[in-house]
Amino acid sequence: MIEKLRIMQGGLAAAPHLLRLGRLFSETVLLEVDGEEFYLTFEKGHLRHVVPGPSRKTPYRFAFRTDAEAMMKFWKPCPEPGFHDIFGLVKIGRGRIDGDILSLVKNLRFFKEVLSLPRHQPEDAA
Repeated sequence: MIEKLRIMQGGLAAAPHLLRLGRLFSETVLLEVDGEEFYLTFEKGHLRHVVPGPSRKTPYRFAFRTDAEAMMKFWKPCPEPGFHDIFGLVKIGRGRIDGDILSLVKNLRFFKEVLSLPRHQPEDAA
């Protein structure tokens, strides 16, 4: 999982349109996959840190929780219905969003596109 998150971090640094979208986003987000926690710290649209958890001391603005199988399906180049979007995962019962929903909605396009960056990498890069 950490490899995919590193791909996401590198892909974001090379995507000027995403950096422009996220220029006002400076928050920490919790991504939980099968109970394994990852804290993604964004600073003005840049993904500065990916820190594995768990940590009860790391504050986060919102959390996206899912399972590994769902994330692997989400990261396929052409995901099947329900796995194409974070709200699709929530709708089919494979994801959950907690915390400050307003912060997520304000930065929805940015967060969704950043989370889907590993889709655009060759399979052998993972």
